[in-house]
Amino acid sequence: MPFSRRCRFKFVGIALCAGLIISSCGFRLAGSEPLAALLVRPYVSLKDPYTDFSREFERQLQTSGATIQPDGTTASAVIDISKDTIEQRILSVSARNIPTEYLLVYTVTYGLSVGGKELLAPQTVSLSQDYTFSEQAVLAKEHEADILRQQMARNLAAIVMRRLSSLK
Repeated sequence: MPFSRRCRFKFVGIALCAGLIISSCGFRLAGSEPLAALLVRPYVSLKDPYTDFSREFERQLQTSGATIQPDGTTASAVIDISKDTIEQRILSVSARNIPTEYLLVYTVTYGLSVGGKELLAPQTVSLSQDYTFSEQAVLAKEHEADILRQQMARNLAAIVMRRLSSLK
């Protein structure tokens, strides 16, 4: 049964009012932090552009409206990712000396410079996550570790983005 014109008008009016109320209180979707003007055209210096963090960080920069520059000469700022490592440590072993629990530690060190001047000294951010291991489900556990690694990279990129967005 189609809505009458009056019902449609009320519905549109209510939707507009709700939109105005939400936007007036400062609500923003997650991951949509506005970038500082100096980060509109950044150059991202990466040791390895193919890590989970590197890809996710560049994706989040572009989503925020940045145009990543191919070199530092045309960039408005240089974001230096000097460390991007993931480490897997054994937390516990079985009676047969087979690992039963691992700890993943993802560490990123980043800094920011503008016009050759250091604006943000190198800072290190690290996340860790443990997971169990089973010989009977090796492929499933490797897949679980991959998913954890990707999620940690996504979270680290969001942390770095929030820190860079706070610079005005």
